[in-house]
Amino acid sequence: MTASILSILTAATLILNIFLAAALVFLERRDATSTWAWILVLFFIPIFGFFIYLLLGRQLRKKTLFKWEGRERVGIENLIAHQMNDLHDNEFPFKDPQVQHYQDLVYLHLRNNGAVLTQDNAVQIFNDGRAKFDSLIQDIEQAKHHIHIQYYIFRLDQLGNRIMDALTAKAKEGVKVRLLYDDMGSRRISKKHFKEFIRAGGEVETFFPSILPIINPRLNYRNHRKIVVIDGRVGYIGGFNVGDEYLGLSRKFGYWRDTHLRLEGSALHPLQTRFILDWNQASARNDIEYDEVFFPLVPKKGETAMQIVSSGPDEEWEQIKDGYLKMINMAEEYIYIQTPYFIPDPSFYDAVRIAALSGIDVRIMIPNKPDHPFVYWATYSYAGQMLRAGARVFIYDNGFLHTKMIVVDDKVSTVGTANIDVRSFKLNFEVNAFIYDHKVSSELADLFYQDMELSEELTLGLYYARTRMIKTKESIARLLSPIL
Repeated sequence: MTASILSILTAATLILNIFLAAALVFLERRDATSTWAWILVLFFIPIFGFFIYLLLGRQLRKKTLFKWEGRERVGIENLIAHQMNDLHDNEFPFKDPQVQHYQDLVYLHLRNNGAVLTQDNAVQIFNDGRAKFDSLIQDIEQAKHHIHIQYYIFRLDQLGNRIMDALTAKAKEGVKVRLLYDDMGSRRISKKHFKEFIRAGGEVETFFPSILPIINPRLNYRNHRKIVVIDGRVGYIGGFNVGDEYLGLSRKFGYWRDTHLRLEGSALHPLQTRFILDWNQASARNDIEYDEVFFPLVPKKGETAMQIVSSGPDEEWEQIKDGYLKMINMAEEYIYIQTPYFIPDPSFYDAVRIAALSGIDVRIMIPNKPDHPFVYWATYSYAGQMLRAGARVFIYDNGFLHTKMIVVDDKVSTVGTANIDVRSFKLNFEVNAFIYDHKVSSELADLFYQDMELSEELTLGLYYARTRMIKTKESIARLLSPIL
């Protein structure tokens, strides 16, 4: 009798899994690699695999999540049209003739993402958390009208409390302070932790909050952006989140190597627009209305040309990844990549592989320790494949490498929040600055060289000598890489 019941349950489970797998194939219409990965999860983890899929695998409906009626009043839409027409007619007024070489990349971002090109920016690069946050707090203390601050991870530890003290003090002075954080990235905090800040006049919103403390149907779609805009005149974009580990105070990770940019110039307008769109999506009753004070006329601060490019699962195209691919395909001398996760999809992998096989100097730098074990071993596996194509791979040994940076030919570079993995390409909401400037790109390349001195080069001999256990970990992680 017991055997009969067990047989019936086994058959029912098998039929249910077949039904779920069929629904995944015919209803979701994913790409083949992620479809097979999820089918494996469903069959090897019966029933529970389905609940994992509900939490992590469901696709986000392609709809307009980010709306703001004030967008037209900023003038960005008209500027996009003018810039596209000028580029199409080869009449664009490039202030730096070298930028003209990348007019196809500029046009791609305009058409694909509505990312206007600004050419009057000053850029300060931070590769150390203490210097970055000291500068940020100093800028916060100088704010006169508003502070817009957004992070994927915001911890109320020593650093977080220091920033909140500065934000609360400005709110008490009458400065309008808005703080946006991601619910999953900052899962240890909630709005109740900001009572003093809210009493002072500050506002707090959460991106894609959970329905219940442990239930979030949009768990897999996170806002990974890090944006700060102060008075519409100073901005920050890059890889640092807010937490003591980003100051190198974590025993697990040690020194934290990241890259962040401080911006002044017209690039603040699209960066401000991105924050407002994200804020209004998260806000239930405190939407930001258009006001000219958010978009002041800024005096010329520099000569760096750049585009602020964002991407997310609500979009038809993978805008930041497309920009990465265009940069790689335009390389003539070298491609330097720093990323904590190197799990490329087939298009990115082929682009880098072909570049290396073509004689381009391809160098990839990854961490020496995992913050997510499966992700790390998948990264190690792909790094080994790149070695066979002729690329050089460096393992950063001076702590944890978290920077997301690509530099090409000392001419064009990108810094932001998007990693080299499917999660950043397809699932997360990301933002990057694409920079067309010899000085800034050379400075970023110099930082790469400095990091090489703190790294061990992974050779084919070292890679082939890895243990059987590491090979097993790589195989499992590689199999699951489309859904990591």
